[in-house]
Amino acid sequence: MASDNGLVCFTNCLLPLEDGSLVEQDLWVDERRGVILDAQRTFFLRKERPSKTIDLGGNILSPGLLDIQINGAYGFDFSVYDGDEEAYRQGLKTVAEKIVETGVTSLVPTIITQEKSLYPTLLNLLRPLHAPNSASLLGWHAEGPFIQMAKRGAHAPEFLLPASGGFQMFEEIYGAENLVEREDWLMTSEGQEDTVGVRIITAAPEVEGVKSGLAEVVKRGVVFSIGHSIATTDIATAAVVSGANLITHLFNAMPQLHHRDPSIIGLLGASPYVAVPSVKSPVSSSFPQIPRISSSSSSLQKKASGVAGSEAFDELDTPPQTPVLEAVDSDLKLRKGAVTHMPFERPFYEMIVDGIHSHPNSVRLAYSSHPDGCILITDAMKILDPHLRDGVHEWRDGKRFVKEGDKLYLEGTNTLAGSVVTLDKCVRNFTRFTGCSLGEALKCATYNPAKCLGIENRKGTLRAGADADLVVFDRKGYVQSTWVKGREVWKKVAI
Repeated sequence: MASDNGLVCFTNCLLPLEDGSLVEQDLWVDERRGVILDAQRTFFLRKERPSKTIDLGGNILSPGLLDIQINGAYGFDFSVYDGDEEAYRQGLKTVAEKIVETGVTSLVPTIITQEKSLYPTLLNLLRPLHAPNSASLLGWHAEGPFIQMAKRGAHAPEFLLPASGGFQMFEEIYGAENLVEREDWLMTSEGQEDTVGVRIITAAPEVEGVKSGLAEVVKRGVVFSIGHSIATTDIATAAVVSGANLITHLFNAMPQLHHRDPSIIGLLGASPYVAVPSVKSPVSSSFPQIPRISSSSSSLQKKASGVAGSEAFDELDTPPQTPVLEAVDSDLKLRKGAVTHMPFERPFYEMIVDGIHSHPNSVRLAYSSHPDGCILITDAMKILDPHLRDGVHEWRDGKRFVKEGDKLYLEGTNTLAGSVVTLDKCVRNFTRFTGCSLGEALKCATYNPAKCLGIENRKGTLRAGADADLVVFDRKGYVQSTWVKGREVWKKVAI
């Protein structure tokens, strides 16, 4: 009998490629090292065949899902710390162990705006972590405190801050040790933890000091995401030119699309040939001033009519502004498809595809505009649990949630308070809302978020050498089993 060499072959399956297509092909994995193999190279150079073959019966074998914005799950809130480090670490462990049932094998825990002194403790506890039989925690996503009061959502207004002093204020809040330059922040194959935890910072580029610190934040390897903002088109465009590469939960906590100034949402429709703020433009040296905004009765009218409001407790109207862009004097295209220069690259954008935060038509519109930038997220709260019943549940600071299916709002209001949708359900919803294939939907929950973070060689793909974090889906998009580092960690129980 041949000895077990640790090589596993998944056969009779469909593999999602990085272009969103599905191909019928085998996948080889080294379960000892926990990595995906180049089958031909292994067979011809090592002259070995897998000692184990797994027939998937025509199902889809996908890279593990990545959720880059999640506030908590299974009763644990990443933003709540009561002084007990052991209890907090246990909460992280619980989330990482249980969330694999939804197909998520990597996540970026998100903390909302905190009291200033709490950041060092929380961010230290949220450093990258990998444990056997669980999803990997890739560090932290800091949503705030440099966000716009008018679009603060559920963030406590008393904790919002300007970034006075630019990058120095980022270091003061998040800790200079968390913003050091690095080349590869992922864990080593031996499971050693990286010492740096920051992955993503969500901030409003129009807030004082944010623009001046943006470029340095990006230089340190951090993804800067535009969110909870009232930025006009020229401000949002200038932020992307300075290095911003992501939009936090598109459509939510930002001005809505207007034909004269599409604001942040309009970045999805930007052309590589349209004008961007040039070095001669005043936009490049300092962002244009946002006009004063006034309180509006629109949110009160929405509440009175029973229409679900935004995630802002006190919604403020943001009037459309006329973009201030300097024209680029260059030759026009004469041939279809001709490319002469690429002065502007559209950012990635997150979407909560629960059918509540964004209408299906809005989801389709965004995806049609910029499919390669779409990233599916849950933005889930601590009561995310596919087994949890509807009803009233405790939140924080004496507030309570009301859960109705995938809808989550604050008790006594119609204010949306995050989501409880799972990422695998977002994938299924996405195919129905947009008409795209399952392979294309999976790309938005695997390859796109990995590429946004710059880790596509290790996560979110089926490349040789990548971590063997895998999910088996049936052809309807339901999770059948989840694998971490080449080993099965969850399997659907047959009924």
